[in-house]
Amino acid sequence: MVFDVSFLNRDIISLRDFSREEIDYVLEIAEAMESIAKTGSDMLKGKILATLFFEPSTRTRLSFEVAMQRLGGSTIGFAEAEIASVKKGENLADTVRVVQNYADVIALRHPLEGAARLAAEFADVPVINAGSGAEEHPTQALLDLYTIRKEKNRIDGLNVALVGDLRYGRTVHSLAYALSMYNVKLFLVSPESLRMREEVLRSIKDKIDVEERASVEEIVPEVDVLYVTRIQRERFPDPAEYAKVKGSYKINLEVLKNAKEDLIILHPLPRVDEISAEVDNTPYAKYFQQVWNGIVVRMALLALILGVVK
Repeated sequence: MVFDVSFLNRDIISLRDFSREEIDYVLEIAEAMESIAKTGSDMLKGKILATLFFEPSTRTRLSFEVAMQRLGGSTIGFAEAEIASVKKGENLADTVRVVQNYADVIALRHPLEGAARLAAEFADVPVINAGSGAEEHPTQALLDLYTIRKEKNRIDGLNVALVGDLRYGRTVHSLAYALSMYNVKLFLVSPESLRMREEVLRSIKDKIDVEERASVEEIVPEVDVLYVTRIQRERFPDPAEYAKVKGSYKINLEVLKNAKEDLIILHPLPRVDEISAEVDNTPYAKYFQQVWNGIVVRMALLALILGVVK
């Protein structure tokens, strides 16, 4: 397959900025990174990644750092705003204008929607959105697609269900945008108050078959991919509203009794109680494999953005 795309010095802000060809290209490069991730490389020797995480993160931050280090580069940054100059009142624009002098690329996580795009406007180095409020998380969606393709050998023709908090869960927003570029059927399963955001629905409904449901049990026999998310407690403006919907769904062996034999279950993690531990030891569970896949996908993006892979 021949790809005619370029990522050199490109900001990665939203999957709405991608074409299917560009997504497929990233997935191809990620596959090529599998062996490099195990042995290491010096292709990004001398390059520096700044991780600016204004919100808590384990997997995403460590994944970016490991990806950069496996390619021979180095990392700087902070894991919480409390230890950065924003504690003193520095605004985001000034932060990125300062940090760009220290780094070749910036990975930014921020609680406010639009923060990554704002940062990209002020930075002279590429900015990667590592999660912006409840808006989007594009690199997570790319690793989700990579996992689906790796486990199912395809994306086209699959039935995919997104389950849980579809209103505040940024991972499902990015994944829905991405899946709308493929030939899939998409089930959206959530409580009424946590339905998929209207702007996402408007974007995807004319491209793929979309069904909104309230019950997981009724769609399990139909789906090839079950993508489960936690209820995003920290995004709720009213704790009482969170209390009404917490624990809405719990995927356990009873729920899965009519599932396809080759069903895969994904989760962006961390989980709370939405997937029972008894599911972990079944062939369905692929959510810990997603963690490794995040490394190779982010390696691919860093190599493409910094121009060592064309």
